[in-house]
Amino acid sequence: MTQQAAINPLVQLFPIVIIFVIFYFLLIRPQKQQEKKHKEMIMSLKKNSEVVTICGIHGTIVNVKESTFILRVDDNTKVEIDKTAIARVTKAAS
Repeated sequence: MTQQAAINPLVQLFPIVIIFVIFYFLLIRPQKQQEKKHKEMIMSLKKNSEVVTICGIHGTIVNVKESTFILRVDDNTKVEIDKTAIARVTKAAS
């Protein structure tokens, strides 16, 4: 007769916990930090800031509303865009 060693259930869960920790530090945490930086960047935008939208439109912020910006993209052309559509700032307002 052979005796089987009883395996602790925590030992069986250990690889799953390690995989979750790796996913957290490689995927979830960096994404949250990036979202936080983007949100801070959007909140710091003011009138006369030059920005680039996600779709590549370059413009200057003319007006800041609650959830949108009015961008001037040419002399007589203004576009209203959602605040989340800003990809980056090329020149901050002075």
